[in-house]
Amino acid sequence: MISRDHAWSLLTEFTKSDSLRKHARAVEASMRAYARRYGEDLDTWGVAGMLHDFDYEMHPRAPHHPLKGAEILLARSVSEPIVHAILAHADYAGLPRVSRLDRALYACDELSGFVHACALVRPTGLEGLEPKSVRKKLKQPSFAAGVHRDEVFKGAEELGVDLDDHIRTVVEALRPIAADLGLPA
Repeated sequence: MISRDHAWSLLTEFTKSDSLRKHARAVEASMRAYARRYGEDLDTWGVAGMLHDFDYEMHPRAPHHPLKGAEILLARSVSEPIVHAILAHADYAGLPRVSRLDRALYACDELSGFVHACALVRPTGLEGLEPKSVRKKLKQPSFAAGVHRDEVFKGAEELGVDLDDHIRTVVEALRPIAADLGLPA
C-alpha cells in the first residue's frame, strides 16, 4: 500500500498547478469521508482521490488521461484497486465501476470540484453552503462550466446516495481543509 506521503510526492512530481493540487486534496478529503461512512480503509480511499488526476497536466485529453497515468502508477507499485478506480472514473476508459471505491471516486470527483467552485464565490466559503444553493448553481451552465453536471447526478445515483446527502457529505469533508483550498476557514 502506498502511503499518503508517497502519494503526495507522486502528485507533486507530476502536478505543478496549484488548482489541480487543490482539486486532488478536495477529492481526497471527500473520499476519506466516504471511507469513514462505509468502514473502508481511509488511506486507500484517500490515495485514490489524491492521485485520480495526477497525470492530467501531461495528458489532458482522452484517452491518454488516465490510461497513461495508470501505467505510471502500476510501475510505482500503486495497488490495482486504486488504479482500477482511477481508470473507472473516466467513462471513456471503458472500465466498469464495480467496487464501492470505484463508484465513490466517480461520485466525488466532479462534485468536489463543483462544491469548491461554489465556495470560492461566497464570502463565507463553505460556511452555510447548503445543498439547495449547490443545486441552484448546477442549473447555471455558465457557472463552473468545465464540470460535467451529468456526472454529478450519475455519480450520486451509482453510489446509491441522495444528491442532497452527497452534497452535504462533500461540503463537510472540505471544511477542515478550507484554508488549504484557498477558502475562508
